Amino acid sequence: MIVTLPPADWTRREGLALLTRALGAENMRWVGGAVRDTLLGVSVADIDCATIHRPETVIDRCREAGIRTVPTGIDHGTVTAILADGPVEVTTLRRDVATDGRRATVSFASEWRDDAARRDFTINALYVHPETLEISDYFDGMADLEARRVRFIGDAEMRIREDYLRILRFFRFQARFGQQPDAEALAACTALAPTLKGLSRERIGGELTAILALPDPRTTVRLMADAGVLREVLPEARERELAVLDRLIPAEIVENTNADPIRRVAALVPPIPTLAEAVSARLRLSRAQRARLVCAAERNGSDANNPRALAYREGLACARDRLLLANSPVRDLDEWTVPQFPLKGGEIVARGVAAGPQVARIMQRIEKRWVEEGFPPRQRVDALLEDELKRID
Repeated sequence: MIVTLPPADWTRREGLALLTRALGAENMRWVGGAVRDTLLGVSVADIDCATIHRPETVIDRCREAGIRTVPTGIDHGTVTAILADGPVEVTTLRRDVATDGRRATVSFASEWRDDAARRDFTINALYVHPETLEISDYFDGMADLEARRVRFIGDAEMRIREDYLRILRFFRFQARFGQQPDAEALAACTALAPTLKGLSRERIGGELTAILALPDPRTTVRLMADAGVLREVLPEARERELAVLDRLIPAEIVENTNADPIRRVAALVPPIPTLAEAVSARLRLSRAQRARLVCAAERNGSDANNPRALAYREGLACARDRLLLANSPVRDLDEWTVPQFPLKGGEIVARGVAAGPQVARIMQRIEKRWVEEGFPPRQRVDALLEDELKRID
């Protein structure tokens, strides 16, 4: 029985039609996330293409068609076609020659099924003809999609031993699409959880934050904890921290605040700044992410007393993090811009105070009162200055 992809806007893009003419419809297939997400009725982000052509042929054919290409992963057969309506990764059919759990040596293949067999999950191994939209399903991925089951292609343990990161990818896809976890997949992830130690910190950090960026990963994070996976990538996350995450996500929903992976990492790390520093380094977070994680770890019971004062001291992002982690409302910060303290030291010097530490002390006292009073206008700042000057007369 022939099954075709439901109508989707992305399949009618002019750029994809141009690419199809360049490569030849019989020589290429749409594959992966775009196919899977269309079948699930969710928005499509990236479009991937598999082809029987070698990378150099892809480049030549695209050049003849006026399509610019970038050799983004040419050693592994991937060329990115730059189209007017979005880039498309074009990858030559491949088969694995050797794997060591961290990287694979591949050779080019000529059969669609060989290419499908090296992919991780059945739901990611669906191929679509670019003109007829006929779906080629080599490993019952359609049935798994319907059942919301994330299942490895072939033997689960063997697929994980090829690339240990597939453990975290399993949980990411489980959080996105899964219902009852596949028993074989979960058992393999549990048995091989210690192999995650052999992966680079960047890869682990990327997958962990991708999981935590999903709308509601609480069930999956608990599943990771029960499987012994979470302790391999974030050993700081114990039951107390899991409970913080369990409270945080409903608070984000109530406060209409976007899911944020760094805030959720903060929930899973005890509020100790030095520990937050260590986790940031281990996960290879950016400087800005590290600053947020450390700031969140400095949270205390007084944060909710004056949310705007907190935002003035620590910035809006950190203030939101700390309030949400404490299950406190953030409405006072909505559509509010952190003001700039309007008084300059030179104005105090102009009033007869000698430049030096005394000017700084006066500034600090006025600023403190200005913040406590809710950031009143300049007229009030002038009055506060007069009051402070009288004190030193």
